[in-house]
Amino acid sequence: MLKGKGLISVFDLSRAEVESLLETTFLMKRLYLSGALPAPLRGKRIALLLEKPSTRTRFSFESAVISLGGYPIVAGERELQLSRGESVEDTAKVLGRYVHGIGARVLKHETLVRLNSNSGVPVLNLLSDVEHPLQALSDLMTIREHFGSFPKIAFVGDGQDNVLLSLMGLVAKLGLQLNVASPRELRPSESVLSRVEEESERSDAVVEFFEDPYQAVSGVKVVYTDVWVSMGKESESERRKSLLRPFSVTSDLMAYASTDAVFMHCLPAVRGEEVEGAVLDGPRSIVWTQAENKLYGSMAALALII
Repeated sequence: MLKGKGLISVFDLSRAEVESLLETTFLMKRLYLSGALPAPLRGKRIALLLEKPSTRTRFSFESAVISLGGYPIVAGERELQLSRGESVEDTAKVLGRYVHGIGARVLKHETLVRLNSNSGVPVLNLLSDVEHPLQALSDLMTIREHFGSFPKIAFVGDGQDNVLLSLMGLVAKLGLQLNVASPRELRPSESVLSRVEEESERSDAVVEFFEDPYQAVSGVKVVYTDVWVSMGKESESERRKSLLRPFSVTSDLMAYASTDAVFMHCLPAVRGEEVEGAVLDGPRSIVWTQAENKLYGSMAALALII
């Protein structure tokens, strides 16, 4: 179903493909912890292209390739001729003759599309300025692992955040419920909202927007946030911080959520900005399990796609 297909956007996936990725993520975790992982990537080389710094994504993806028997070839932006003006198309055509798949963490989403169109091998989105599919998929796995189901989620902060946009797409595909608390000025584009609405009509998903974070988190079981200034948006730093200051996840805000609510953050976090240190490091936080599960999400995508 997914074999040989690039993973650029969650909106390109069918509901069945999303469910297959989630179930395989659970399977990979069980096999990994029991020491019984298969080696579907034996003899296969996977390129890992990094235009942006990375900790969790780089280590989880590279570890996943190795754990499944493959060989990762890692290159930062300055190690490629892209930095000297070679086109994405030429780079893709060459890499496709060397490797069996490409994972790319890029500055512009368009780069992923061009890599996927020209390489002849599957390309996996490891973060772009538009989406972060593997993060959102492993996050949903973490939520179901914790609760046994998918309760209502509240995302508080930047409504244009790449992880949020992938979460919105997955929620819409699966018929889930998501509250988004963000400044009106930082809501997703109309094109994204129309795609979410279209998918939600088919699945009976509910995605609602709030300007009051307390209203958005009232009674929910999952409170999620991300940094206010993503990589590439540093020039907007002061404006974003000014708009988002009322959307910080504090202990006071968490008190309005369900008594068994958990806190999630894809990391890295800026304590004192989007989240209070007492929340991030407190008993309700499941961010470290969330980070661990990125390994199994990467394994699932690689095993199903490459």
